[in-house]
Amino acid sequence: MKNFVTVVFLIVITYAVSVHAQTAADPAAIRHAALDYVEGWYEGNAERMERAVHPELAKRIVRTDHASGRSRLDQMSAMTLVQGTRRGGGKNTPVEPQQKDVIIFDIFENTASAKAVMADWIDYLHLAKWNGEWKIVNVLWELKPQNK
Repeated sequence: MKNFVTVVFLIVITYAVSVHAQTAADPAAIRHAALDYVEGWYEGNAERMERAVHPELAKRIVRTDHASGRSRLDQMSAMTLVQGTRRGGGKNTPVEPQQKDVIIFDIFENTASAKAVMADWIDYLHLAKWNGEWKIVNVLWELKPQNK
């Protein structure tokens, strides 16, 4: 019986240590995914952008029609975002005003929420651990007031 208790104890300790080690690495991996997204955009580096986002990404913004006052939801897919990056969309932003701030709000199991503050807009990111890698699956973004 004593051997059984010892084995169970060792299994529990090994599991707890492995879970803790995984959790400790997650903030850095989440930050890395967010920076691949942000810096990939500024660099026009489609490979970094593609690495950061899940293939079924939904990037959305609420826009208001000034004439009618009605809102609409504009959406961008992963493919559209990666192709826009490949065309160099973010390379037009001069280095001086580039902003690359990443704030991680929460991590729970295989999900996380973060904020990326860039030169012209703010992105709220939902990330998921997908096949062992953190990927951005949803982005809700808004232009900064001076850029509206």
